[in-house]
Amino acid sequence: MQIVIQGGRVIDPAHHIDTVADLFIADGKIAGLGQSPAGFIPEQVIDARHQVVCPGLIDLCARLREPGQEHKATIASETRAAAAGGITTLVCPPDTDPPIDEPSVIEWIRRRAKAAGQARVLTLGALTHRLRGERLAEMAALKEAGCVGVSDGGQPIGNSRVLRRALEYAATFDLTVFLTPLDPELSHGLAHEGQVATRMGLPGIPAAAETGRIARDLELVRDLGVRVHFGRLSSARSVELIIRARAEGLPVSADVAVHHLHLTEMDLVGFDSRCHVCPPLRSLRDKDALRAGLVSGAVSAICSDHQPHESDAKQAPFGDTEPGISGLDTLLGLSLRLTRDGVLPLTTVIERLTCGPARVLGLDRGHLGVGAMADVCVFDAEAEGLLESTMLRSRGQNSPFIGWALPGRVTQTLLEGRVVYAREG
Repeated sequence: MQIVIQGGRVIDPAHHIDTVADLFIADGKIAGLGQSPAGFIPEQVIDARHQVVCPGLIDLCARLREPGQEHKATIASETRAAAAGGITTLVCPPDTDPPIDEPSVIEWIRRRAKAAGQARVLTLGALTHRLRGERLAEMAALKEAGCVGVSDGGQPIGNSRVLRRALEYAATFDLTVFLTPLDPELSHGLAHEGQVATRMGLPGIPAAAETGRIARDLELVRDLGVRVHFGRLSSARSVELIIRARAEGLPVSADVAVHHLHLTEMDLVGFDSRCHVCPPLRSLRDKDALRAGLVSGAVSAICSDHQPHESDAKQAPFGDTEPGISGLDTLLGLSLRLTRDGVLPLTTVIERLTCGPARVLGLDRGHLGVGAMADVCVFDAEAEGLLESTMLRSRGQNSPFIGWALPGRVTQTLLEGRVVYAREG
C-alpha cells in the first residue's frame, strides 16, 4: 500500500524536523519526506493541511485490563482507544492476571493484540516469580520471548538483597529494569501527606516513600551499572535525585504520568475518587517541579499510566475506591495543554511522547526517518473542545478530566502504514 500524507506540518523531533511537507509511505514504511520517491504512485491520499503529522505516540505504561470482561475484549477495546488517541505502541506492565513471568503469557498477549490490530502491545517481564519479590523470574526466557524490559509491576521489591540479585541478573542479559519508586511500608495511605490530607482526615503518603526508594536504588545502580527506569515520579525531590544521578553519568531515566502534570492534592477536596491515584497527587510545588523536569530533559517521557476501572470501583467511599485513572483517551490532549499553557513547545511535547519513550525502551521507533516503520499520528493542534464521557473509547470511564477543554483532535492514526483510525466528519 502506497500512501501520501499531503501538506501537513511534519514534526519529527528525533531528526530535528519541523516543516510543511508531504510524507510518503510504501509497504508499511516511511519512503520519503518532501520529495516523491522514484516510481511512487499513491493508492491513498490523506489531506493533512493545517494539521500536525508526527510519529505515533508511545505510551510507557498502560494496563489493558477490563474488569468483568475476557482478556481478548480488553485488548481490543483498549487498543481501539489508543489508536483514536494517536497512540501506536503500548507498553504493558507485568502485573496482569496471570503475571508476565512466563513466555506463554507474552505469546498470549501478542496474539490478542495482533488479532485486534489497532496498536502494537509490548510487554515488560516480571523481575520475580509471580511478582512476589522472592524468587527471580527466568529473565533470559522472557527476553527471548520478546519482552522489552523487566519490571516490578508496581509491586516494589522490599528485600534489598533480592533486588540487587535481580538487577545483576537483568544486567547480564542487557535488560532495562523498570522500577516503581515506592516504599510499601510508607505508602499505606490515600493522599499526599500534608495539610490537605490532614483536613480531610485521610492517611498520608509522604514524599519520602518515593524518594527513599529512589536513593536506595540509585546506589545499587552505581554499584552494578544496570540501566534503570523509574516510573511515574510524583515529587520535586525525586526530580532532583534523577537530575543529580544523570549528571553523574548513571544510566537512569524517568517518566511522569500526565495527570500529575495537571492535578494536585487540592483536587481531592470533595473526596473526588476519580483523583485517587498511586502515587498520590502532591503539592503545587511538586507539580511545577515535574513540569520543570520535562523542560530540562531529566524526565524523559510522559505516559498515561492507564488504569481502566469499572464504575463500582470509583463509586464507593474514597478510602474504599481503587486508585487509577483511565488515561489513553486524554494522553495527547493533556500533553498539548502544556504547550497551550506555555510550559513546553510543541516539538518538545511530541519528543516526550515519541522518541523519548523509544530511547528508554532501546528501540528504533518514534521517528519518521526513511525506512522506519510507518507509525504516524495526524492531529489538528488548533482544535479544542470539552471532553465528555461519551467521547471516551476506553471501557474505563474513570477520568477526572471530564468537562476539561482539551486541545488537539486526532484525525488519522497509521500503524505500520495501515490506517487504524480515521475520524469521521
